[in-house]
Amino acid sequence: MARLNKDQLLQLAKSEIQEITVNEVKKRLDANQDLTLVDIRERDEWVQGHIPDAAFVPRGYLELQIEEHQPDRDQPVVVYCAGGVRSAFAARNLKEMGYSDVYSLIGGFGGWKNAGHPFKVPTVLSEDQLIRYSRHTILSELGEEGQIKLLDSKVLMIGAGGLGSPAAIYLAAAGVGQLGIIDFDEVDTSNLQRQVLHGVSDVGRPKVESARDRIAEINPDVEVIGYREPITSHNAFSIMQGYDVIINGSDNFPTRYLVNDACQMLGIPLVDASIFMFEGQVTVYLPGDPDSPCYRCLYPDPPPPGEVPSCAEAGVLGVLPGIVGSIQAIEAIKLIAGIGEPLSGRLLMIDTLDMTFRTLKVGRSISCPVCGEDPTVTELIDYEQFCGMPSFDEQATDSVAETYAETVAANGAAQPVPVAV
Repeated sequence: MARLNKDQLLQLAKSEIQEITVNEVKKRLDANQDLTLVDIRERDEWVQGHIPDAAFVPRGYLELQIEEHQPDRDQPVVVYCAGGVRSAFAARNLKEMGYSDVYSLIGGFGGWKNAGHPFKVPTVLSEDQLIRYSRHTILSELGEEGQIKLLDSKVLMIGAGGLGSPAAIYLAAAGVGQLGIIDFDEVDTSNLQRQVLHGVSDVGRPKVESARDRIAEINPDVEVIGYREPITSHNAFSIMQGYDVIINGSDNFPTRYLVNDACQMLGIPLVDASIFMFEGQVTVYLPGDPDSPCYRCLYPDPPPPGEVPSCAEAGVLGVLPGIVGSIQAIEAIKLIAGIGEPLSGRLLMIDTLDMTFRTLKVGRSISCPVCGEDPTVTELIDYEQFCGMPSFDEQATDSVAETYAETVAANGAAQPVPVAV
């Protein structure tokens, strides 16, 4: 067997592959031709700059991960390194895998920069963040890019109670960069059975302050913005604007309708949930999506005042909001990172007594007054009056667990069916 030195081995590899110049790649990109760029350098090289829209796959992972970025072996793929050496061997390996139109970039990233072509310096995780979020970043669906999206995101929690507590804890642990929390209430001893953001030493403190301290202990990367005030038609837009996702954990009907309408008008995704005794329900509303309903599609009219019992009257299993609120956190993460399928157009129903999970399809109503084809509600209204309830100052501040109606999609509109509780 002939013994080859490194230069001969490189020449042999180049003789078996196609090479392409940086100017030809730039020309194809400018023409919007279908071209998959793969940067096979190491992370410390990638963070100093890379070709825009290139996929980052370190050389040691190329054969294992290439199909995630280009599964079609007949589509053109360009691999590049710093100067065109590692990419030549990488291109040969991809050719051996069956990629028929693979190229090595002559001159690599250095040649691209020297030609004066634009490059991007990415936002990257710090060394501490790489350790903290390592279980996220090794997920191919999320990776470092998805984690950075989480760190750059803003989520607003409506309520820091039963649902808001687990959702806030897990969003903070996941690294959501900014958590807004709206809650005007103070921590009560009766809250501690389910509202895990708060402890015995927090009794009597404002929930937004207790939540801020707890989240700071979980993850110092997270900025908490507390709003110790009720959300109303007067302040909803000013508070909600700028957030990427809203999580609704409110405990009364006026707030639910208000938040839904404001999200539809502002175009902000809403992760909505409800709990009652041993049952919970979760769904996602995506404004602007023709297949996604809103809260009013499912529930056009609120129930008569007094028909729905409060937690003090009916009770709630303390673990239940932990399950449901955690699902809300998962849905928010999926929306932010752009992974998976959101619960839009579907209503997840949970019964913890027999531990069943059911998913019902729910449809958008074309006659919905907010998201329908001819909306009649185009600005925020008096939601206490709409729900037939006393003014806000007269409402009790005890948690009210709303009974959601079981729904089915019919003729594009969801019709409520009573739930037995």
